[in-house]
Amino acid sequence: MTKKKKNRSFLQEKEGINPPETLNKNAAAALRANRKKLPSTEKLIAGILNHDEISLSRAITIIESTAAKHQNQAKQIIESCLPHANKSVRIGITGVPGVGKSTFIESFGKQLISKGKRIAVLAVDPSSSLSKGSILGDKTRMEELVKEKNAFIRPSASGETLGGVARKTRETIILCEAAGFDVIIIETVGVGQSETAVHSMTDFFLLLKLAGAGDELQGIKRGIMEMADTIVINKADGENLKAAKLAKTEFNRALHLYPSKENDWTTKTLLASALKNEGIVEIWDTIANYFELTKKNGFFEKKRKEQDKFWLMQTIEGRLKSDFYSNASVKKEMEIQLKLLHENKTTPFEAAEKLLKLK
Repeated sequence: MTKKKKNRSFLQEKEGINPPETLNKNAAAALRANRKKLPSTEKLIAGILNHDEISLSRAITIIESTAAKHQNQAKQIIESCLPHANKSVRIGITGVPGVGKSTFIESFGKQLISKGKRIAVLAVDPSSSLSKGSILGDKTRMEELVKEKNAFIRPSASGETLGGVARKTRETIILCEAAGFDVIIIETVGVGQSETAVHSMTDFFLLLKLAGAGDELQGIKRGIMEMADTIVINKADGENLKAAKLAKTEFNRALHLYPSKENDWTTKTLLASALKNEGIVEIWDTIANYFELTKKNGFFEKKRKEQDKFWLMQTIEGRLKSDFYSNASVKKEMEIQLKLLHENKTTPFEAAEKLLKLK
């Protein structure tokens, strides 16, 4: 009687080659030591003021952290950097997905660097409402700009912040200014309510548009048009050039319907091709003219003061909201009210009134 052959699967796990024991231990020890040796608050502040980008990146990470242990450290960093801030110009750039924001910023940034400017790009990536994750791919999309010595690109996840503007973007601006950057560029995730938040923390608001993509009607909406200091029709090249010129005419007609701005500035409509690096010089010249005008007539300083007041109110509202939801009594009552709400024994308004009366 012959023995049955033992069944063997081709899907078998083979033993690998173990790395040298000494290498393994040394690498692990070095990694642990490096993690423990986080720079002190004083060293981070000194590094930022000495234009060290590694210190700047680490400090921004601390500011963005929601961990309680980082809150006090973040406060110290911001307070120390504040006297060295407010020396840059802040430019907000927005537009629908696909308008070419990253390509434009790369071309625009390289142009500024050629003029001797140091630039920081704060690019806010949208976070998934389900996984809370974010790709943070702006450094990949700006592969040439990221190599520049005088450029700093910091992608941040938008989290749950309305409009996609990162919760700590304003504090990050202060750190970047203290680190000696002349121009701070804030890129939003797209057209929507994010414009209001970006407009409230920048000196100049640039709206990128596309021609022949059904984007013209969106651009003529009153809120967007009133906030924009300059409209740029991007991708104005090749077969799209004719459509871009037509769109420029349409936008200029629409702009004439609006009253003059408080800052005495007339919104411009320009053409550009970020891919071919065309029209970029004219855009910076326009921005420079804007700053010359608004600094001369006092609007620049007035707007900064209004923004400070706005963010004071926003900070208070955020703190009150956080304290309210973290209150133990509120948490307990919230569960009760939600149960009653699901059982149709109360209304959202009555439940809210009950919760708001708690101290």
